[in-house]
Amino acid sequence: MPVETNNDKNSAKPPRIRQFGGSLLILLSLLLILNFIVPSFFEARLPQVPYSDFIAQVEAGKVDRAVVGGDRIEYALKTQTPEGKTEERVFVTTPVAIDLDLPKILRDHKVEFAAPPPNQNGWIGTLLSWVVPPLIFFGIWGFLINRQGGGPAALTVGKSKARIYSEGSTGVKFVDVAGVDEAKAELEEIVDFLKNASKYTRLGAKIPKGVLLVGPPGTGKTLLAKAIAGEASVPFFSISGSEFIELFVGIGAARVRDLFDQAKKQAPCIVFIDELDALGKSRGGAGPIMGGNDEREQTLNQLLTEMDGFDANTGVIIIAATNRPEILDPALRRPGRFDRQVVVDRPDKIGREAILKVHARNVKLAEDVNLNVIAGRTPGFAGADLANLVNEAALLAARQNRQAVTMADFNEAIERLVAGLEKRSRVLNETEKKTVAYHEVGHAIIGALMPGAGKVEKISVVPRGVGALGYTIQMPEEDRFLMLEDEIRGRIATLLGGRSAEEIVFGKVSTGASDDIQKATDLAERTVTLYGMSGELGPVAFEKTQQEFLEGYSNPRRPISPKVAEEIDREVKQIVDNAHYVALAILRQNRDLLEQTAQELLQKEILEGEQLRAHLSQAKAPDEMEEWLRSGKLPHDLARVPTMVV
Repeated sequence: MPVETNNDKNSAKPPRIRQFGGSLLILLSLLLILNFIVPSFFEARLPQVPYSDFIAQVEAGKVDRAVVGGDRIEYALKTQTPEGKTEERVFVTTPVAIDLDLPKILRDHKVEFAAPPPNQNGWIGTLLSWVVPPLIFFGIWGFLINRQGGGPAALTVGKSKARIYSEGSTGVKFVDVAGVDEAKAELEEIVDFLKNASKYTRLGAKIPKGVLLVGPPGTGKTLLAKAIAGEASVPFFSISGSEFIELFVGIGAARVRDLFDQAKKQAPCIVFIDELDALGKSRGGAGPIMGGNDEREQTLNQLLTEMDGFDANTGVIIIAATNRPEILDPALRRPGRFDRQVVVDRPDKIGREAILKVHARNVKLAEDVNLNVIAGRTPGFAGADLANLVNEAALLAARQNRQAVTMADFNEAIERLVAGLEKRSRVLNETEKKTVAYHEVGHAIIGALMPGAGKVEKISVVPRGVGALGYTIQMPEEDRFLMLEDEIRGRIATLLGGRSAEEIVFGKVSTGASDDIQKATDLAERTVTLYGMSGELGPVAFEKTQQEFLEGYSNPRRPISPKVAEEIDREVKQIVDNAHYVALAILRQNRDLLEQTAQELLQKEILEGEQLRAHLSQAKAPDEMEEWLRSGKLPHDLARVPTMVV
């Protein structure tokens, strides 16, 4: 279990700040009890009468004596008992206002009256009025610190917040990490050094001080670091880069010093810094003031100093993880600090199958489950995605009260992760449903003819996710790491297939193709500006590649002249227009197949498997498609055909 480094591991004493806050609250409670609650138990309960009755009793001569205060009047009445004896009874009343005539009335009726004696314990109230407010403040302060788990860290903010796993008790070994065999092979050397350091020092070898794990999110970087500590059975310090940074300048640097002081005392050990880019961002800025964050820069400078400040073979090894290595400071990545950079990339098909086996160990699988097939249907999935897939399939099986997880559960889980949740409650009218059906069949027919697109596995008109009114699923037959020119053109034509089908069948288009058009335009633009596939502009990159391991970003355009920008726009439009023309030509030639498949889809809502493949196998390619895939160009007269042709 992780142990906070703010406290001594071997000490059972509670933090003093918690004792202090608790004592203040107890003392404050006792004072309040003494001052307000206890006197009420000893105070006599006197009958309360209205002030008007008191005046009437005075004027009737019944009042013998009275003690007149500012907000309370006690008076005594003499009454006769049935036995003829005189008995004195005391009452209390509250004046409704300052009655200036009251003393005269009391004198006129021979009533003995006086003011109440001064309170001998008044000093207690005065003392409490000075003492209680500070006690309330400190009591609440101590209580809040206790609730937030601040403990000594509230006073010693420079202490490291790293979590310590003693003796590598992270619960993770290399057997629990799959799909990253190359990265594991690199890191096994570190485990061997931590176990057998003399083997390396005897030959004069120096183990790397730092290892930087880079890769997309969810690929298992943190898991690998924990596995190293678990295999080597050494203390494991884990902290995020953002935990060093605070509002006040200098606190982060103090935490870095404290972290390395603790690590040196427990060497050999591993210090793991997750999301290093939060701390190690490059100090060079594009603004007028270089840098721009004193606290982060001081913390980074202290980290650089500490990594230089201990010998290579002291047994303290720094492992850091990031998915943005391009923004790290060059001084942090140089040899002598992070000597080794290990890429933890998305797994291939073999790796995905191994990861599925790891996560399915505790899941009861049915006999029809084939993890090799599932691995082939999940290209691009990272380790975290595959773990989520197995869990989602198990949840689906549990909802159906099955005894084991079936292949159908995995197929449905894949669709959930790729396209979103099924929304049968979203009812489309007949026009919308018909439009979606022809749209999706258009994608499927063109996708079946294009190279490198993979097999069309399923088409559906059942809404899923946020905005998908229908969807077409294509599964690649193998892992691909490069895209060729003809495959890019085929991908653009497939994206435009839905819109083209709407044009041919209805003579007008809907808003359903907006996402397809956006993706097609982005891909065409990258073809020209990033991949250098333009025949006119040549192999020139007009965009800067950034965020290598993150998706969903836009690359910044290099400074270019207006003339080049105009040429880029013209090239992008030409690529999209040609792909659009080819998509129209394919669907026109397969119009009967389009109608037949769409009508069947409208009846069944879902087409998949052999039934779908039987339809798509009838698709025929037009004569101009092969030339367009090869060169990206169409015959001169065809290139001038208007975009919308019905």
